[in-house]
Amino acid sequence: MPRPAPSGPWRAARGAVTAAYVAQGLGYAVVVTSLPALKARQQVDDMTVSLIVLGVALMAAGGSLVANAVAVRFGSRAALTLGLAIQAVALPAIAVPSPFGVFVAAWAVFGVGLGCVDASAAMQGVAVQRAYGRPVLGGFFAAATAAAIVGALLVSAVAASAFAAGVALACAAVVALAAAIIVARFSAREKPVDEALPPSERARLPRAGIWVFGLVVLAIFVADSAVSTWSTVYLQDGLLALAWVAPLGYAAYQAVVLVTRLVTDRLLTIVDRRTIVAVAAAVSAVGCALVALVPVPGVAVAGFALAGVSAGVLIPVTFGAAGELDEAHSDQVIARVNLFNYAGAILGAVVLGLLADAPGLGPAFLLPALALAAILFAVPRFRAVPKVVPADR
Repeated sequence: MPRPAPSGPWRAARGAVTAAYVAQGLGYAVVVTSLPALKARQQVDDMTVSLIVLGVALMAAGGSLVANAVAVRFGSRAALTLGLAIQAVALPAIAVPSPFGVFVAAWAVFGVGLGCVDASAAMQGVAVQRAYGRPVLGGFFAAATAAAIVGALLVSAVAASAFAAGVALACAAVVALAAAIIVARFSAREKPVDEALPPSERARLPRAGIWVFGLVVLAIFVADSAVSTWSTVYLQDGLLALAWVAPLGYAAYQAVVLVTRLVTDRLLTIVDRRTIVAVAAAVSAVGCALVALVPVPGVAVAGFALAGVSAGVLIPVTFGAAGELDEAHSDQVIARVNLFNYAGAILGAVVLGLLADAPGLGPAFLLPALALAAILFAVPRFRAVPKVVPADR
């Protein structure tokens, strides 16, 4: 018997969550592909960039906790609106030339917004997926990826301008503000929990599953953060690629992420989920190994592209699987799993930066290759077929 179509409010909620993912993807892509220009403007070295990225990851972890606290009391709609509004303030602050202390503070604020949106957008996405009764998370992440490609190409297009970073970051801020307004008006209204979970309730959360899927997320984001943060720098500074070529490594990565995310929801209905996870992890591990072992710009771009398979497939699949662990407390589960995102960001971005001098950025990409290969040990913990239970309409 055909499943009834979701009601109008749920279709509007799906559009609002899509807008949030677009804003998140565009803003993050513009920030990371502007790193060389921002680095030159502030006259800092790779070590300083690594420390800034570390701070952003730590603040983003705090932002994920903020999202959990706000969602518990006011619902994930409020958390998502807050995160987008924070980004809309932080992005212009990063763009404007300022003293180093102000520059670092703007990055810290951006980190809080980043983590808040990461967690609350996934909460909203899982709620919409339950309402639809079929996988839709891949589509949300695909929207973020398409926006990320636009962001990378925007930075590439204005690379010759003296105000390149400022223009791109200002555009991203406008999109974040627009998304915040859309989310506040149309996203899903979830019943908030009146108060934080007591210790007895926290004890009932599926801790083993949270750790398994959290470590998978960590491995994925080791690779994602390594490519996002260092692909442009490595191509431009390490392989001496031209300024307009350097952002294309990240663009190629995001192009593959986009294609795989567009087909993930469909694949989940016809292919065993464990097979999908195993293949995606193996292919991406090979891609990172190519970057590490073959220091040629064309090969590096191809390796970055292959690395995109893991982020494209495994992020929506893993968050979807985490949302199935405990449907009554899926927001709390997702917020906790999302924290591993930032541990991965620290390993992928900061550790690679620390290895920039010895053995160098290229060989350092063996770290994400090994992390992705380790996902194969977690494959049996994934449910073979996604469990999607419709929410009340």
